[in-house]
Amino acid sequence: MAMPGERALGSGWDAELYERAAAFVWRHGSDLIELLAPQPGERVLDLGCGTGHLTAELAERGARVVGLDSDPAMIERARRSYPALEFVHGDAVSFRFAEPFDAVFSNAVLHWVTRAADAAACIATALRPGGRFVAELGGKGNVQAIVSALTAALAEAGYPLAPERFPWYFPSIGEYAALLEAHGLEPAYAALFDRPTRLEGGEAGLRTWLALFAGRLFEAVPDDVQVEVVRLLEERLRPQFFRDGAWFADYRRLRIVAVKRAQP
Repeated sequence: MAMPGERALGSGWDAELYERAAAFVWRHGSDLIELLAPQPGERVLDLGCGTGHLTAELAERGARVVGLDSDPAMIERARRSYPALEFVHGDAVSFRFAEPFDAVFSNAVLHWVTRAADAAACIATALRPGGRFVAELGGKGNVQAIVSALTAALAEAGYPLAPERFPWYFPSIGEYAALLEAHGLEPAYAALFDRPTRLEGGEAGLRTWLALFAGRLFEAVPDDVQVEVVRLLEERLRPQFFRDGAWFADYRRLRIVAVKRAQP
């Protein structure tokens, strides 16, 4: 089975499917902007801007915002939707800008960046002294029930999940705070909380979520085996995660605010 929108490792995002089926990602990020509290005229980097919806919200608050994403399809879609805004193709572990930012903002992106120390170094370099970093990402325990059930189903099918196929980094508060401190970013606020999240697509919601976000876990698994694994996964998760005609994901989110220390 080639699940709708499934992408192999390195093949990039399906931006159109993302727009149709993953609006919950940026909608849940809207109140993160309240935590950032951007001021008119502030220079803000939206790190991992995706299709640009939160970048546009930041601009509406008066920020001079730049959106950066590593996926060309996402950047192309963002530029089409918001032609007046600046969007840049770049990687979270290697980006550089000549002019520093007052703030770096990131929603639902940094759990995809397994080279977390390199990302923290780039963020710190991009900020002016006293600038702030405001982010939300998947935290420790995020989608644990889904991943555990999927891992078991793959193993039963004869395709055990190799550690290198796991695409995410889900840190605890302590782990992430220590990482930021090591790069000159002083945590001022951190929270780890459960946020069960309704998936788009009704009966197909879990399958679509897997297609968008978990394609790497199905690498080298034949189509017919994928069909059986997903069927088994839905059967096992349905009692807990399907209600009122919709699937829910057991999201657990980490929110953090950190400030770049001034040089002594």
